[in-house]
Amino acid sequence: MWEKILISKSLSFQTTQPSTTDERRQQIKEWMQLCRAGTLAIFQGVDYNTFCHQPHPEFSPVGWHLGHIAYTESLWLLERCAGKSSLFKQYHSLFAADGLPKGKRVHLPTLPEVICYLDTVRKQVFDYLEVAPLDEQERLWRFMIQHESQHSEIISFLLQLENWSLIISQSSLVSCEEEMTTDKGQQIIEIPAGEFVMGNDSIDALDNERPAHRVYLDTYWIDRYPVTCGDYRKFMQAGGYQNPEWWSLAGWEWLQANPITQPLYWLEDSAWDNHPVCGVSWYEADAYTRFVGKRLPTEAEWEKAASWDAAAGVFCTYPWGEEEPNTHLCNYNYVQKQQTNSQIQNRTTAVNAYPAAKSAYGLEDALGNVWEWTASWFDGYEGFEYYPYRGYSQVYFDGQHRVLKGGSWATRPWALRCSFRNWYHPGVRQILAGFRCASFSP
Repeated sequence: MWEKILISKSLSFQTTQPSTTDERRQQIKEWMQLCRAGTLAIFQGVDYNTFCHQPHPEFSPVGWHLGHIAYTESLWLLERCAGKSSLFKQYHSLFAADGLPKGKRVHLPTLPEVICYLDTVRKQVFDYLEVAPLDEQERLWRFMIQHESQHSEIISFLLQLENWSLIISQSSLVSCEEEMTTDKGQQIIEIPAGEFVMGNDSIDALDNERPAHRVYLDTYWIDRYPVTCGDYRKFMQAGGYQNPEWWSLAGWEWLQANPITQPLYWLEDSAWDNHPVCGVSWYEADAYTRFVGKRLPTEAEWEKAASWDAAAGVFCTYPWGEEEPNTHLCNYNYVQKQQTNSQIQNRTTAVNAYPAAKSAYGLEDALGNVWEWTASWFDGYEGFEYYPYRGYSQVYFDGQHRVLKGGSWATRPWALRCSFRNWYHPGVRQILAGFRCASFSP
C-alpha cells in the first residue's frame, strides 16, 4: 500500500521568525531538506518506464520535473547568484523549461543519475547558503522552495493519472473511513458587501500575488463546502453531459471534441459521496453551476470568503488564522511512497472533515483537498512586477487561463495559503481540481 510520510515537528515548515541571519540560514536549509525528502519519497518504487512516460501531451514526464528542479536551483542560486560555472551542461537543453518540446522530454537519464544531479547541485547550494547575502536574496531562496513544491505536486498528480486505470480496475480495493460517508448537506453563506484586502505582500508571496490591494464587493452568497461527488452525481443522472442547456457555447464545443460522461477521477462508489468531486475541467464545473442555478465564484469572492476577518479588519494567511497548516486543519502534503503491486488511491477527504478550520465567514475545506476553479481569468494585479523572471507568471496573462484557489491533498505547505493563485486552461481536467458554487442571491 501507499503510506503517508508524516512531517516531523522538529522540521516544521513555519516557525517563529528567526532573529539572526544565521538562524534564517538554518531555517531555509531545514525547509529545503524537508521539501526534498518529500519530493524523493514520491519516487520510491517508480520504474524507469513510468519515470520517462508522458501520461498526457500537456505535461512532461515525472522524471523531467525532477531534473528540472535541479536545473533551476543550479541556474538561479549557483550560476546567477554565486557566479559559479554551470553544472551538468549536458542536461541544460533537456531540463530547461524553454528547451525541448514536452513530447521530446521522454529520453531521460535514470532515476539514480538524476538524483546524483540533484545531490551535486544541492551540496554546492548549501555551501553557498553559508555565505549568501540573505538580506538581498531571501525572497529568491523561498521562491526556490515553492518552485520545488509546485513541481512535486505536478509529479503527484501525474503519477495518479498514470495509474488511474489500475485504480478503476481494482476499485473494490479502495475504501474510505466511516466518517467520510456522512452526507454533510450543502449550505450557503452570505458574504456582506464591503472592502477586503486581496493579495499578499509577504516575503513568501509570489509575483502574481502582489501587491496586496483593497477590493470592494457587493453582497453575494457562496457555498460552505466544495461540490461533492454525491452532488455531482445528480447532474450526471439528469443527463448533464448530454444536455447543451447547461453548457456555455465554448463548453459544449469542448465537450463535443472531448466526449466524456463523468469526471476524470471518478469512483462509482457511494462511499465517496461526501468527498469533493475531482478531475473536472472548468467547463464541467461551469455546466454544473448552471444546472443548479448558481455560478462559479470570482477569484476575489473566493479569497474574501476564505481569508477576510471583517470583525478584526484583517486578512488571514489561512482560513483559520495564522497557525501553520497541520493534519488537524486540512488535507494537504500527502507525500506518497509507492511499493510493489500497489495503487494510488483517491486521497481526498470528506468536505466537512475539518470544521475547526473554517474561515471567519464559515467557509470550510478551503485549503487542501482539491483545487477550486473560479470564474476569473488569470491576470496581474495593478502594480504587478515580475519576479524572478517574466516567464513565471506574466506569460500566462493571455486571457486563456482560469484561476484556481485553495490547493489540493498533494500541495506542499510552502505553497498553501489563501492568496496563492494557480492557473490552467479551462479544458484541463488531469489536475486535482474541483469547485464550489456562488450566487448573487440565496
